[in-house]
Amino acid sequence: MAGTMRSEKNLERIDSSHPGGVGGSPIRPDGNLKVRGEFAYGSDLWAEDMLWGMALRAPHARARIRSVDITGALALPGVYAVLTHEDVPGDKFYGLEIADQPALAIDQIRYHGEAVAIVAADHPETARRALDRIVVDYEPLEPIWTEEQCLDPETHGHVHAPDEYRAHASGNVVHRQRIVSGQGVTDELRARAHAVVRGEYRVGMQDQAFLGPESGLAVPAEDGGVDLFVATQWLHADQRQIAPVLGLPAEKVRLTLAGVGGAFGGREDLSMQIHASLLALRTGRPVKIVYSREESFFGHVHRHPAVLRYEHGATADGRLLYCDARIVLDGGAYASSSPAVVGNAASLGMGPYEIPNTRMEAVALYSNNPPCGAMRGFGAVQACFAYEAQMDRLAAELGLDPVEFRRRNAMHEGSVMPTGQVVDSAAPVAEILRRVKALPLPPALDTSAPDVRALPGALSNTSHGEGVVRGVGYAVGIKNVGFSEGFDDYSTARVRLEVIGGEPVATVHTAMAEVGQGGVTVHGQIARTELGVERVAIRPADTAVGSAGSTSASRQTYMTGGAVRAACAAVRAAVLARGRARYGWAQPDGDLALAGGKVVAAGAGVLAGVADLLGDEVVEETRVFRHRPTEPFDPETGQGFGHVQYSFCAHRAVVDVDVELGLVRVVELAAAQDVGRAIHPQSVVGQIQGGSTQGLGLALMEEVLVEAGKVRNPSFTDYLIPTILDTPPQPVDVLELADPHAPYGLRGAGEAPTLSSTPAVVAAIRAATGLPLDRVPVRPEHLTGT
Repeated sequence: MAGTMRSEKNLERIDSSHPGGVGGSPIRPDGNLKVRGEFAYGSDLWAEDMLWGMALRAPHARARIRSVDITGALALPGVYAVLTHEDVPGDKFYGLEIADQPALAIDQIRYHGEAVAIVAADHPETARRALDRIVVDYEPLEPIWTEEQCLDPETHGHVHAPDEYRAHASGNVVHRQRIVSGQGVTDELRARAHAVVRGEYRVGMQDQAFLGPESGLAVPAEDGGVDLFVATQWLHADQRQIAPVLGLPAEKVRLTLAGVGGAFGGREDLSMQIHASLLALRTGRPVKIVYSREESFFGHVHRHPAVLRYEHGATADGRLLYCDARIVLDGGAYASSSPAVVGNAASLGMGPYEIPNTRMEAVALYSNNPPCGAMRGFGAVQACFAYEAQMDRLAAELGLDPVEFRRRNAMHEGSVMPTGQVVDSAAPVAEILRRVKALPLPPALDTSAPDVRALPGALSNTSHGEGVVRGVGYAVGIKNVGFSEGFDDYSTARVRLEVIGGEPVATVHTAMAEVGQGGVTVHGQIARTELGVERVAIRPADTAVGSAGSTSASRQTYMTGGAVRAACAAVRAAVLARGRARYGWAQPDGDLALAGGKVVAAGAGVLAGVADLLGDEVVEETRVFRHRPTEPFDPETGQGFGHVQYSFCAHRAVVDVDVELGLVRVVELAAAQDVGRAIHPQSVVGQIQGGSTQGLGLALMEEVLVEAGKVRNPSFTDYLIPTILDTPPQPVDVLELADPHAPYGLRGAGEAPTLSSTPAVVAAIRAATGLPLDRVPVRPEHLTGT
């Protein structure tokens, strides 16, 4: 991939030189198993007498359900249950933020692929045959699937509009957020601007494209409850939604994390959890559900497609004067996390720039398209594509270098967001732009005797260098970290210290979903650092311990890492208290540490062995960690301390474009990012490179194609994602500028690179071709005019 550089400032020094502690890069405990193909994922789950569950999915984007006949399916040998909405014992609806989605369709279909009925059978093929025997009488309706339909000028999708104009009885608007700062945007400001640039930009629907499909196993329990083993991102949020639908108290719905094969936001919402649990409780037997790849495209939310309209004004000396913007997000059939996505798009939609006067409106709409929700970058990705295109256009209008124009307007520590929030930790926007531009450029393309493997089209041998031009583009983005807008964001950790085999061993128990981000590694690092032990065990994540929140929003190292650190500190204090009681130590806690399995005093050396202090006794502590509180944005002005932390990443893309064939090869995708503190430096680089690759996918190839509400490419044959042949070298410059408000000074790192990578790649293509390119993904026909 390419080398890594690190620079640091004001780092909190950790009193531990353990290579497996904070700041080291120990091997992931699950790494070898995954490399060898021996790791157990959710789709590998098995139980004696297990049945297989499947869902019947609607072939229409919008329809009324006149009747459902399940008699033919029930008569099939090997079928143990066929359930419809009439068999749901509790609440009919659930939802991550708004309970608007039925567990099984009731009287209407709102999107292509919505579940109508579920079956449990003794073999997957029997279950498939049973689905074929279910007869549903549909009355197809005209779907609402465009912005114009959702916001018809006569009806605006309001609750008082006729039914044919409304995707939901409440109207077509899920959530709206306005932001106004300074003077807002006035004609007087426009008149003062030396350069005014307007643009409309479009972002297609991107899929998370995780390789492990939705999967889980529900096991009925003797107490009338259910034990659910599932690949998810948030165990307690699943529990909160599942229990009311099953008509059970939360304590009777117990969840344990199964092996997760990627997530990126697509597992924040429920998929098969309720269906498997309903079938298990009805049949009294374990029920396993594993989606096919096609069903996975129907069974989880996607990134919101967006239409973004921006107007910027700047002074003659290259200073931004105002920004006027409107972002319309297609939320699809159900709300999912659309309200929070709208909040992010609005509050971060001006970019990492100082703009004294702003006006923004972001809105998410209901439609009969597939539901959209969380995906890496969460509303900020769409906005970044638009505002960075605007920055390039303004720089060209003013005759300025695009990086210099950005640096001239860059946010810094002490800057004020359009929401009125002061950025009170490092915001090195100008510095990461400087650094990424200063990185050496890759060698120029040899057009006299090119290696076809290095050309657009690569091994397909479509080009030999004729018509190939090179371009370089830059972009920078801003992303929040953690849950925002007054959400009670917390995480829980339980840490146990005991003596096993004559040495102290720490056990860490949280409900954090390990989805590939490396949280289990980080928890071990923190325990080794704080408790000075060599051996750390990580218990499986489940709902037997308090919530760890979602593995999303770049929050887990900050939040659950903070909880593990707090629990370790409580364990350490208890160990020291025992030492004081036994030996009468007089040193304050600040002069004592646990290191190498010993209690060590500053200036006095080893005082005692931890194993000797504990003996047969166990020390166990549970702690809840919260970040500093945030507050909701004012609905009309958007003012408020809405975010706990900001993360910044800049990219430089180098591309070769075959302008005759419309093919693009990304030659290099370099990044510079501030991570506050690299807890696991190797993983940090992996996160940046992985996020950058997903951004490259959005720039060039990834889009769920929807026509009149119907998905046209639900497979990895037709939905393309970058392979290793599409992934270029990715040099990464990691800055470590500590955030004084965060554990160890760290800054969430996983999402920010997904923002700026997409506009950097497109900016490079614009530089190579001179084309405006206001939509992603960029397709060959956009480059050739065909």
